Amino acid sequence: MTAQTIFALIDCNNFFVSCERLFRPDLENKPVVVLSSNDGCIVARSNEAKALGIPMGAPAFQWRETFKRERVTTFSANFEIYGDISKRITSLLTTITPRIEVYSVDESFLDLSLLHIDDYAAWGSMVRASILKNIGVPVSIGIAPTKTLAKLSSELAKQHQAFGGVVDWIQASDDWRRGALNKVLIKDVWGVGRQLAPKLRAEGIGTALALSQLRPQHAQQLMGIHGRQLVTELSGTSCYPLEREHAAAKSILRSRTFGEDVSQAHVLESAIATMGTQAAFTLRRQKLLARRIGFFVNTNRHKPGYRRWVQEIQLNQPTNDTGQIISMLAQKLNDIFSSTQSYHRLGVFLYDLLSEQALQTDLLGLVSAHGHDRATQRMQAVDHINTKHGRGKIYFAAEDLGNSWQPKHQIRSPRYLSSWDELPEAHIMPRAK
Repeated sequence: MTAQTIFALIDCNNFFVSCERLFRPDLENKPVVVLSSNDGCIVARSNEAKALGIPMGAPAFQWRETFKRERVTTFSANFEIYGDISKRITSLLTTITPRIEVYSVDESFLDLSLLHIDDYAAWGSMVRASILKNIGVPVSIGIAPTKTLAKLSSELAKQHQAFGGVVDWIQASDDWRRGALNKVLIKDVWGVGRQLAPKLRAEGIGTALALSQLRPQHAQQLMGIHGRQLVTELSGTSCYPLEREHAAAKSILRSRTFGEDVSQAHVLESAIATMGTQAAFTLRRQKLLARRIGFFVNTNRHKPGYRRWVQEIQLNQPTNDTGQIISMLAQKLNDIFSSTQSYHRLGVFLYDLLSEQALQTDLLGLVSAHGHDRATQRMQAVDHINTKHGRGKIYFAAEDLGNSWQPKHQIRSPRYLSSWDELPEAHIMPRAK
């Protein structure tokens, strides 16, 4: 007999805010929000900020008066800190079981099927306490036979303090499960979302319970195979296995909205170089080569005369060499640049990817194995130095041509975990005689 699958979803509470509070314990129980690039939109809120009615994704300028009146502390997003804390949590979870899927920066699924656990609620409370003690981030934990139910359970644990941060679907009664499913609106079911919810409501399916009772064939007619799987998951049978290894990327994109509109070619070239460097590093980290590269740039869509340009290059020889990529893209910039335009956003994309091991020579001699090997050795040396001594110790000169395009983060907290220059300093004054 096949053992029942058991998943636990570890979901960090208000993750970005929780990370900020690690270094600002004085903000505990006070309203806090984190803003997106250029401090434009609200991307994270503390429970206290939610209680004030501050919505997720709202433009920050519309809530300035509320921030001031209610003494809401605001931060620019500090993704270096958030990423580091996320890795620490993942490292701790892998000591519990190596069967882990990092679903997002603040969520991870654990497969508990092979662990001997008598009381899942007690186990969840222990894990929750361990993360809080060793990392300092509060989490909610949902434990269930499917990933969809584990996700639903973690949301219940987050919303209702009476659960103590852990919901055990496995050992709950059938009546309690039906009641819990009936309280979850269809739009809040993992895998439904905003697009499918109106269609399902039109069919009279307004809750997770109603969806779970749908005939699988009808669910497939409404939502495709995904619908059938979703109904099966809500009924307690797992359809979505743990994905311990991410599938190879099909494309890589790095884009930014500028801190201020740009009309100078050298500043745009700096933006291309910076984002090209980031994209190429990701390509090498995944041991891939790109056969097609390109960039897009556009003006502000909220202003008259919106325009967008796209430039692409098909390479004779696939590459992950940062220098080659940014050099070719910078040359392409000349084809579309106009000093009369005010550019607002730019992105670099790499696609048509293949494994480093799949490079083949050709009969026409367009692919140089020697050139590829030299580029590989050069980039390995750069990556090694930057990994050992800190990101950006070695960089391409084009990245330094201008920084006025950089997104604004005027209220970002110090990068305590990644920048020596931003660590707090303590000065010891000599004792007066």
